[in-house]
Amino acid sequence: MYRTALRMTKNSDDAEDLVQETCLKAFRYFDRFEDGSNLKAWLFKILTNLFINRYRKKAKEPTPVEYDEAEDFFLYTQMVQSGAVSEESGPEKDLFDRMLGSDVSEAIDELPEDFRIVVVMAFIEGLSYEEISAALDLPMGTVKSRLHRGRKMLQKSLYQYARKAGVIPPS
Repeated sequence: MYRTALRMTKNSDDAEDLVQETCLKAFRYFDRFEDGSNLKAWLFKILTNLFINRYRKKAKEPTPVEYDEAEDFFLYTQMVQSGAVSEESGPEKDLFDRMLGSDVSEAIDELPEDFRIVVVMAFIEGLSYEEISAALDLPMGTVKSRLHRGRKMLQKSLYQYARKAGVIPPS
């Protein structure tokens, strides 16, 4: 079973967990095992079903994102300090007015779907929090949170592009 689990998971720790969970489930439901049937096939069926359920569960989970590495408004702060933009205008407007190109589109496309949708609706379509909340049927706090995190991810990915484009002068 371990060899099969290893081929399925491609990770020894996950394979061990899968085999252990299979054995526990088989022990727990041994009363359902029918005498005269193939024990090996029954165990592998449990193993396969557990793997498929894990795979489906992982597919439904949002992609983990490391957004804490970038400080709030990092890119905008760098642009204000260099004199590239004024503090009176909004950071998104200045950024997208000055940096329209394939790199910006790619950076937006690389955002996880949950964040990308909110970012596009807010920055490109110009919708308000309330409009986004109603359109996506999400609580207002979730919209604000996703927009904040999406903004941080974009700042991080567009910083180098901004330097190359001359928006932020080299230091």
